[in-house]
Amino acid sequence: MTTKSLVPGTLYLIPVPLYPGALQTLSSQVIQIIHATNYFIVEDARTARRFIKSTNPPSSIESLHIVELNKHAEDDPMILLSPLLEGNDVGLMSESGCPGIADPGSNLVLRAHERGIHVVPLTGPSSILLTLMASGMNGQHFQFHGYLSPKKDQIASDIRRLEEISRKYKATQIFIETPYRNQQVIETAIRTLAPATLFCVGVDLTSASEMVRTLPISKWKEVSLPELHKRPSVFCLEAK
Repeated sequence: MTTKSLVPGTLYLIPVPLYPGALQTLSSQVIQIIHATNYFIVEDARTARRFIKSTNPPSSIESLHIVELNKHAEDDPMILLSPLLEGNDVGLMSESGCPGIADPGSNLVLRAHERGIHVVPLTGPSSILLTLMASGMNGQHFQFHGYLSPKKDQIASDIRRLEEISRKYKATQIFIETPYRNQQVIETAIRTLAPATLFCVGVDLTSASEMVRTLPISKWKEVSLPELHKRPSVFCLEAK
């Protein structure tokens, strides 16, 4: 008599609000999946528990199996994948936004594909896409570059390089920065880029203080700059 092999569970990629408490940015499907899931892989267990609790789950937080996605776990993916291979559904969550998009998780997703695990991405807020949508820039051809160089004296050359790429390929260039360097980035961009180049700032996306503004560099030099220090921001540029 043959034994039927166990069907793996589903790995759900669960978006998290960009701002605490902004549950209105998540679909009812996301909340339903969270409430039906007992296993989670997260960046930080404490904030993940706080977020799950805010959705009013039917089960107690203490009964959930929550494992952090850290370097040790990534080196041994079976630590994270074993519940899936045992038939349990698992939710992967980053601290905010969508897992795997400028956030950890892509390596785990690849390992899941290698083992035939069904991966389901759920819709939710992405500050990168929201800024691009509202920028008025080319949404047919764009590139996301992540962070600029950590070296302060390299920021200007990095921005010039992105402008050259945009001009050559007619593509919007998108990047982010650690919040404490945001003001330096916008000031450097205005000093460095050509007058006709479009520059966009998206800040505090989905919050009450949200702002997305696009101007050519020549116009940015005529207005008061927004205060970006320690505020989550996304930057876009398009050379003209």
